Amino acid sequence: MSTTGAATPLSGTTTINPTNSNQDKIEVAHDANDHSENHSANAVGIPKKPASAYMLVSCLCVMVAFGGFVFGWDTGTISGFVNMSDFKQRFGQLNSEGEYYLSNVRTGLIVSIFNIGCAIGGIVLGRLGDIFGRRMGLIIVMCIYVVGIAIQISSTDKWYQYFIGRIISGLAVGAVAVLSPMMISETSPKHIRGTLVSCYQLMITLGIFLGYCTTYGTKSYTDSKQWRIPLGLCFAWAILMVIGMISMPESPRYLVEKNKLDQARKSIARVNKLQAEDPAVQHEVELIAAGIEEEQAAGSASWMELITGKPRIGYRVIMGIMLQSLQQLTGDNYFFYYGTTIFKAVGLNDSFETSIILGIVNFAATFVGLYVVERYGRRKCLLVGSVCMVACFAIFSSVGVTRLYPNGPDQTPSKPAGNAMIVFACLYICFFAATWAGGVFVIISETYPLRIRSKGMAVATAANWLWGFLIAFFTPFITSAINFYYGYVFMGCLIFSFVYVYFFVCETKGLTLEEVNEMYAEGVSPWTSSKWVPGSRALAVEIDQKPEVFNV
Repeated sequence: MSTTGAATPLSGTTTINPTNSNQDKIEVAHDANDHSENHSANAVGIPKKPASAYMLVSCLCVMVAFGGFVFGWDTGTISGFVNMSDFKQRFGQLNSEGEYYLSNVRTGLIVSIFNIGCAIGGIVLGRLGDIFGRRMGLIIVMCIYVVGIAIQISSTDKWYQYFIGRIISGLAVGAVAVLSPMMISETSPKHIRGTLVSCYQLMITLGIFLGYCTTYGTKSYTDSKQWRIPLGLCFAWAILMVIGMISMPESPRYLVEKNKLDQARKSIARVNKLQAEDPAVQHEVELIAAGIEEEQAAGSASWMELITGKPRIGYRVIMGIMLQSLQQLTGDNYFFYYGTTIFKAVGLNDSFETSIILGIVNFAATFVGLYVVERYGRRKCLLVGSVCMVACFAIFSSVGVTRLYPNGPDQTPSKPAGNAMIVFACLYICFFAATWAGGVFVIISETYPLRIRSKGMAVATAANWLWGFLIAFFTPFITSAINFYYGYVFMGCLIFSFVYVYFFVCETKGLTLEEVNEMYAEGVSPWTSSKWVPGSRALAVEIDQKPEVFNV
């Protein structure tokens, strides 16, 4: 490919220059109006088909999204491990009464170090997708994941061996968190991209739920089967992930970047149920090539470009970091990592059961998220979610502070107050799963141009893992000091999240990844972005609406 800013003609078709005339823009029109669905007669874009036509690509993307299941499984099982008798006996300490326990420091490290591994893995190993392709990159990191699990499951009585294993498995999961949403967003049709990227979050919730169920089933053992059986199942998840990658077509954007145009056509044709020779497929390849050539004309992307790049790359990188940070600061992992501990505090005899209830709510509500993120848009989901979660945390924390211990903190907790807290914890999880859980991953996967996508997503995701580490590590200390007042901290963060999303986050619903770049280049205001129409679509509609003139 040349580096002149115009795409090289492909198989004898017209050259596309993304900076050229309006006539070029007419040819790339897809849908018009509110990132809409009314096709222009002049449009050559990929046609929208009935939902049944996308069954294959949906199944394939779910296989890629299975990487989220691996992360969810860890979250769902580790909260049970730290409360299991054999785990505490092997990796804990003896107290003055001769009972084994895990100190706040050791608990915080074992639970949270996984997040540090994820943060490093996302930045370092996430680059494997650019080097070897999205598919092979995911296969490589799953092999690293297996090594980490093997170290953990072979631990006998050295807590630091288990600790090291969690770091290594975290490296792999961090890379998966970058590569899976990236591959889905680059491969899936734009009409259902938001829903399919949200499947990554759906798999996380499924992993959390099944992790809860598994630890509930194994806690009755009295030996290492309590925690080694759930860990051993991780090998099966890795095998399933690799099998899924073998079936998945490679990202067409990666293939075009590597000048593998025939393979790119086949990939686009397969996911859109078209023939590789279809003009719409050819046109899509040309659009991708035009965007890539324009990016390549500026040379290889450096890390500094995340700050200085155009159009508005620094703005987008900061937005990604803020959204991923705020997703953690909503307080979701306060419940997921320490769910069993929290519900013991409200007087439940078997807190494992309540964790399963949370897992069910989380999984079920994520299905709602698959619909609303595509139906109502990304911005609106985040805004409504913030308001609803503020209300839930306000009630949860207020009841915990004022009503849970009517006779003092050392006395029996109030059962009605405890039940009310569980209800609002479930409502909180419901609103989180339907809005912020998947919505953030969708926005991040759509925000960055291909040139810096892996770097931008890695940095943003690293912020999520870093805050996950801080929350997981310090939560035992904070709850020991201020108990349920901790919820007010998350409530304040949620209020800030509403303000930030309103003023800084643009709507990307219904746009191709190239059109998202165009929106940022035009400097569209976030609060008006949902009504923005790409210039190519607006011009195509304008031409369609002009009356025909006949010469007599």
